[in-house]
Parts: sequence; structure tokens; C-alpha cells
Amino acid sequence: MANHKSALKRIRQNEVRRLRNKYYHKTARTALRNLRAEEEQTVAAEQLPKVISLIDKLAKKNIIHKNKAANLKSKLTRQVAKLAS
Repeated sequence: MANHKSALKRIRQNEVRRLRNKYYHKTARTALRNLRAEEEQTVAAEQLPKVISLIDKLAKKNIIHKNKAANLKSKLTRQVAKLAS
């Protein structure tokens, strides 16, 4: 167990941040799952900007790597475009 006051505070901060990051990540994954399951192109096209925004926020906060974010956005965009044809 930590002996310093600052170390105790750091433990509390880390726990709060871990839970917050977990919430953001889980929310984005659920949105991704819903978008991938969508069959209608119009609905998918409406959801795409919102999901891309969530992915960008995860990358900005270093919850996911920026290249992973780019790969996810690319794959989702191609999938929505494929629904149109």
C-alpha cells in the first residue's frame, strides 16, 4: 500500500480515470456494433458521423491508438458505402 499522500491521491485519480475510459470505450463499441448490424443505407449514413466522432474522441484521449481509429473509420465508411450499392 502507498505511504505518501500524493501516491494515495494518484491511486484515487487512476481509478476514476480508468472507469471513465472504460465507459467511453464501451459506449463507442456498442455504437460500432449497432452500425455494423444496420442493413438500411440511410440509417447507417446517419449514424456514421456520430460513430466517427466517438472514435475520434477515443483516439484524442489515448484510449485507442490513432491508427486503430483510422482503420475503424475506413472500414466503417467502406461498409456504409457498400450498403448503397
